[in-house]
Amino acid sequence: MQIGRQTLEAFSTALLVLDRLPRDASPSRLMREGLAGLRALVPFDAAWWGECSGGIDGLAPRNWLSGRINLSADFAREWNRISALDRFAHESMERLDAVVCQTGFEDPEPAVEAFARRHDLYQILAITRALPHSGLMHFISLYRHQASALFEPAHRVLFEQFSAHLMHRWSTRVAALLSDAGLRAGDAHALVDATGGFVYIDSQLALLLRERFPHWDGEQPPADLVKALREAGSTLKLGALRLATHRCGELLLVSLMPQRRAALLPPREMGVALLYAAGRTHKQIAAETGLSPTTVRTYLREAYLRLGVSDKVALGRVLSGQRPAGSG
Repeated sequence: MQIGRQTLEAFSTALLVLDRLPRDASPSRLMREGLAGLRALVPFDAAWWGECSGGIDGLAPRNWLSGRINLSADFAREWNRISALDRFAHESMERLDAVVCQTGFEDPEPAVEAFARRHDLYQILAITRALPHSGLMHFISLYRHQASALFEPAHRVLFEQFSAHLMHRWSTRVAALLSDAGLRAGDAHALVDATGGFVYIDSQLALLLRERFPHWDGEQPPADLVKALREAGSTLKLGALRLATHRCGELLLVSLMPQRRAALLPPREMGVALLYAAGRTHKQIAAETGLSPTTVRTYLREAYLRLGVSDKVALGRVLSGQRPAGSG
């Protein structure tokens, strides 16, 4: 398969557009203008992008925040209702860094087929990549309607290559904002724009907000949180949560007060985490608690995500009230 000179020149032009964006451009603007450049290379009728998880909360995969082009405001909320049944989405999450493609409305699950027909998602190109240090994944999906021509093999290549540049710039911009704000390692955090919508969120804060707001659908911040952000000064309290807020250019950084992290583990997870940090094995913990080894592993995985740690030593430090190594 060959890609012509004209296409390569268009690819280069689209990358230059990204480089010319202001250094303080928000991640949302970067993604939207980047997709506008991609559209000249890979024409599409609609697009969806954002952060997703493969079941970090023990439930179905879900979308935590998103942007969209030519899709309804309820698109992500609707998808979250059928996510457990969406085999295509599962495949994309399992095949990280690879473009996956699907054509046609037909699906073994009636709810998924109805969703695709309702939004005219006849053909899909999607790619999902790990989002460093967040516990979540970053995805882009492109759609063509039934009346449109099909994506060509060259489009898959162009999408894969351009999305790598775009998603790298997006994650680098997020990392720079968090670094400029002096965020400490392990803090749960999110970035919110002027409309009150999430621009970025990590798995710890996402899980905590879901527990605090059980009916939160993930598409927009919980209404109570938006209200609190508008009324708050440098800190705000929502039930057991105490959050700090700081300006990050045109965005607002929301972070969990770090000294509260260990206390936010549910009792059963706390018990398992304490035993593990004390040196017990998975089998020993299972025998002492009456849980299955699989449940013990699940609780530990959840504890690691909530506390922002990656090993037993860091887990012990957090549970004992010490700061993670390398934090300021």
